[in-house]
Amino acid sequence: MLHPAAPPDPRVTLARPDLAEQGLEGLVRAERYRATRPTHGAAAVADIRASPDPESPRLDQLLFGEAFDVLDQEGDRVWGQARRDGVVGWMALADLAEGAPSPRGQVDRLDGELPLNALVAEAVSAAPVGRFADEPVAVAERLLGVPHAPGARSSRETDCAGLIQQALYACGRAGPRYADQQAELGVRTERAQARRGDLVVWPHPQGGPGWSGHSAFMLDADRVLHAVGDKGAVVIEDFAEADGRYRDGGFERPIFRRL
Repeated sequence: MLHPAAPPDPRVTLARPDLAEQGLEGLVRAERYRATRPTHGAAAVADIRASPDPESPRLDQLLFGEAFDVLDQEGDRVWGQARRDGVVGWMALADLAEGAPSPRGQVDRLDGELPLNALVAEAVSAAPVGRFADEPVAVAERLLGVPHAPGARSSRETDCAGLIQQALYACGRAGPRYADQQAELGVRTERAQARRGDLVVWPHPQGGPGWSGHSAFMLDADRVLHAVGDKGAVVIEDFAEADGRYRDGGFERPIFRRL
């Protein structure tokens, strides 16, 4: 017996009722289909927003050199999809440059002009593409103290899922943008077996623009390392304290995943 396919996730599907990316024809219903125009990030870090309004909620960010496929434009704002993590939203055209050249290097330092994981044409002051860090949680430790900001995902400021994503990217691993997507990584494990480097995700039944729960790394069996709005930064915290706060705040039972 065939089961109906799940509807496409609008967060990562370049489609609206009036317009969709050409490759989605036959998969998603829209009035028109059109090919995208490749661009890439020209600013160190640029925001991806929920609407053309530059004050609308920030969903994500584009790092320097990351590709962004443009499908529509309203004035100086463009609508499209970040190729690295798939997030769909609106950007300022001024933050983009035409084309999507293949990068030669990926920034692996925290003290340069560009953030961690930015993509560059030459591997100068950057690691050659294909050479990565070994342990995501060790990368996250380097980001202790980085300010927390909703929708951010860089070594300059980040939200919880953005911290996990950037640590995974630095190790050459898939880095989904949202907590519910991160809760599908690796294999499931239990609280009693949790150890350094495991992911822990507290899902939220409602979520909101750009978030679907809270993600953290287990630093060891009893502590987590995460970006926390209440603390204003990337911090280390006792698991029991974090678990109590999120459960009291309406989050669901945590999920543990071993990468």
